[in-house]
Amino acid sequence: MFTAAITGTGVFTPSQIITNAELVEAFNAYADRINGERADDIAAGTFEPLQHSSEDFIFKASGIEQRYVMDKAGVLNPDIMYPQLRQRDDGEPGIMAEMALDAAKKALAQAGRTAQDIDLVICAASNLERAYPAIAIEVQQLLGIKGFAFDMNVACSSATFGIQAAVDMIRTGSIRAALVVNPEICSGHLEWRDRDCHFIFGDVATATVLERAEAAKGDHFEVLSSSCATEFSNNIRNNNGYLRRSRPDGVEDRRDMQFMQNGRKVFKEVLPMVSQHIADHMRKEDIDSSELKRLWLHQANKSMNDFIGKKALGRRPAPDEQPNILQDYANTSSAGSIIAFSKHSDDMAEGDLGLICSFGAGYSVGSVILRRHRT
Repeated sequence: MFTAAITGTGVFTPSQIITNAELVEAFNAYADRINGERADDIAAGTFEPLQHSSEDFIFKASGIEQRYVMDKAGVLNPDIMYPQLRQRDDGEPGIMAEMALDAAKKALAQAGRTAQDIDLVICAASNLERAYPAIAIEVQQLLGIKGFAFDMNVACSSATFGIQAAVDMIRTGSIRAALVVNPEICSGHLEWRDRDCHFIFGDVATATVLERAEAAKGDHFEVLSSSCATEFSNNIRNNNGYLRRSRPDGVEDRRDMQFMQNGRKVFKEVLPMVSQHIADHMRKEDIDSSELKRLWLHQANKSMNDFIGKKALGRRPAPDEQPNILQDYANTSSAGSIIAFSKHSDDMAEGDLGLICSFGAGYSVGSVILRRHRT
């Protein structure tokens, strides 16, 4: 059995930013237009007028201040309110593969590795732009990697589930090294016309290189243990899919074809599940909360992370113990915990322990316990 390690990470960040102020202006213009068009229905009591959003409402609800997106113009146009992405020819790289490629090159460079060193590519994301061929195989081809590749989807937990799959193969010796990429165009599945969720998501791509620890060329994080769990719930759901045209409503633009969430139930049910999962994982590895130097959590909501951090450490975490990036990136689904890890891990000392945890639809939760090694 081999020991697996994370030796490199990379983050692709889109060039376009939407601030809360810009988002509120666009949403309120949309709400005013709809309320004007439905004035008679509102007067008759058959239509509930749309409420305005506000910067204060968004920040208090989430802790988010801005988000990066692949297309700003479409999202902020009150007559469109979704990203408009260029239709690509089948001979061109797909947009998700292009995003993943950028992050992957950065991760490989940090690890001191080339495509020839990688045996496996996993594309783990909450949404995939097509059913087949796999995005992972496209990334594999673009980088010139031999071996094999596959896609996987465990919603916001996809990155940690992908890491566990790669770690298991490294440990058994079936592969030497793996590249796990998480391209997330969350702006595409968000309903920007819904006041309760129009501020939640942003776009990004992350990549992680994992390999045998004994082969690492520099500083790295030994993977001590990984753990995943799922429990079915409808409280986070998206009903889009390839059977859409076969149903009576066909391809009608229904609300349930985008991100749907029962936020209060999610908060009530997911937090105990995640907190218990982390506690059980640490107990299994005989790690006390006092030994944990860093938590890199899924970046969905600041209040959720504050709750989980307090449960995991037994006290309120200091900012450097539980770094948040959602104020800048918003919720980027599977990529959030990897952004936090990539941007807030260099300062850790030899032997320091940290834990990556992501959670979301499914319900699903994945955690990875790491030990820092300096060379």
